[in-house]
Amino acid sequence: MLDNYDHKILKLLQSDGRMTITELSNQIGLSKTPCLNRVRKLETKGYIRGYRALINHDLVNDNHIAFVQIKMDNTKTQALNAFNAAIMEIPEVVQCHMIASHFDYLLKVRTNNMESYRKVLGEKISALPHVQSSSTFVVMEEVKSYT
Repeated sequence: MLDNYDHKILKLLQSDGRMTITELSNQIGLSKTPCLNRVRKLETKGYIRGYRALINHDLVNDNHIAFVQIKMDNTKTQALNAFNAAIMEIPEVVQCHMIASHFDYLLKVRTNNMESYRKVLGEKISALPHVQSSSTFVVMEEVKSYT
């Protein structure tokens, strides 16, 4: 079970994963060794799954974002598992969520422009197992993002 120190560690590392143990321990009010032990425990138990760089998508030219609603033709476990496995192979899909709604999945797709998005949709996403239909919502401006 997590205590207040653990929650503070998670919050601080989420905003700055490169924070040193010294900085972290100073901010939460623990000495370095207990702080480091807590971070290691959080990593070992899976509360911290990893550390990543936040990329400037304008500079790497993949700042075209589309959200795609996917309606499945079959929602039995075997069909969902097949879709889930196949979606992992499409690098342009940066997020995939199963949704309780009138559609089944919501995808966040990053490409460099509308032409490349159309190709990903037509050749990869639409070809996934059990996809019945899709609806696309193109992002006009990214206001807040951590991915």
